[in-house]
Amino acid sequence: MKIETVVDAEIELLTAIKKSDVMALETILHDDLLFNMPDGQTITKEFDLESYRSGKLKINSLEASDQIVSIIDDSAVVAVTVALKGAYDGNAISGVFKYLRVWKKSGKNLKVIAGSCVQLA
Repeated sequence: MKIETVVDAEIELLTAIKKSDVMALETILHDDLLFNMPDGQTITKEFDLESYRSGKLKINSLEASDQIVSIIDDSAVVAVTVALKGAYDGNAISGVFKYLRVWKKSGKNLKVIAGSCVQLA
């Protein structure tokens, strides 16, 4: 696995999040995904997709920086800082978050199998 492949997958993921592209997210996220939210809640792929489908989650702007990629066998770990503005269920979301994502080769594709997010500012 090449770092460039993981960087491209990250760009694809962030683009899908910005556009609320459920079809793309369906492909990118692993069926058994577990993701820890800043409030400590652990969500699944289905919960995440439903947030977009229902229109509960709206992303207005998203900017990634300080990306670190570590390749480990057929997996990759990505740490990235994201400045985010949007709303969830009518409540404004705004801040800088640090994401940790684990990508794994699944068939021909890379899929996110795990992740977590903490608010920095």
